[in-house]
Amino acid sequence: MSYLTVDQVIGNTPLVQLQRIPGADNARRGNVILGKLEGNNPAGSVKDRAAISMIRHAQERGAIKPGDTLIEATSGNTGIALAMVAAILGYRMVLIMPEDLSIERAKTMKAFGAELLLTPKSGGMEYARDLAEQMQREGKGLVLDQFANADNPRAHFETTGPEIWRDTEGRITHFVSAMGTTGTITGVSHFLKEQNPAVQIIGAQPEEGSRIPGIRKWPQEYLPKIFEPQRVDRLEYVSQTAAENMARKLAREEGLFCGISAAGACEVALRIAREVENATIVFVVCDRGDRYLSTGVFPA
Repeated sequence: MSYLTVDQVIGNTPLVQLQRIPGADNARRGNVILGKLEGNNPAGSVKDRAAISMIRHAQERGAIKPGDTLIEATSGNTGIALAMVAAILGYRMVLIMPEDLSIERAKTMKAFGAELLLTPKSGGMEYARDLAEQMQREGKGLVLDQFANADNPRAHFETTGPEIWRDTEGRITHFVSAMGTTGTITGVSHFLKEQNPAVQIIGAQPEEGSRIPGIRKWPQEYLPKIFEPQRVDRLEYVSQTAAENMARKLAREEGLFCGISAAGACEVALRIAREVENATIVFVVCDRGDRYLSTGVFPA
């Protein structure tokens, strides 16, 4: 008898239909709103896909070998996923993360054996990315660079997109994703548009002044190199308050305990549903809510 290993259960996450939150008007319109539960991945987020893709393909190209040191700047989920994959495949993982991100994420990275460097809150992810590049120049390891690594969107072109197309039987009309590294939205868009160019791709970004883990509006000089603007049909802006309120509502009314960026994507999916009829709208539930308990978003 053969058994699966941890890396072999990344992906093939379920699509679940929202039942109560969309309301009766949405039902009359004939819309279906589906969340793709990426928290079901073994390290708990959509980033598991990119992590296994970036390390495996680098290994196949001979750029790295087990025992090497890998470096990455992360806001949390990518770091956790990379730490897991590094543990599976035998790499030393050094992660650089702004100090104000949730304690659950930091502890989870360490549990997988990663070394964690915290950077000042004032510098944000931009400072963390700069430090990672500096460490690579100093010969302290190889930066995988989720922001410029084509193996990030490749993971979603090869897995996430095909799963959505398969599980909706080609009925998907709208795809909504939070935009961070932009790997998910870029890769999924590439695949879905090849199947049906009419599928609308909508990106969720934070309103000015809002700080939502996992969703970013990057300064031009830090815009991810993997991002292809032509693959996104529409941008929708979400406030921190709206995203946090939706996270609580999803838990209480749908039994869907998710993170803040996922809730922001859901908020956008509901906006789209109010504009259309007979639509199948899929949004990415990037991770689970237990990663945010210390932030105060959920009631004590």
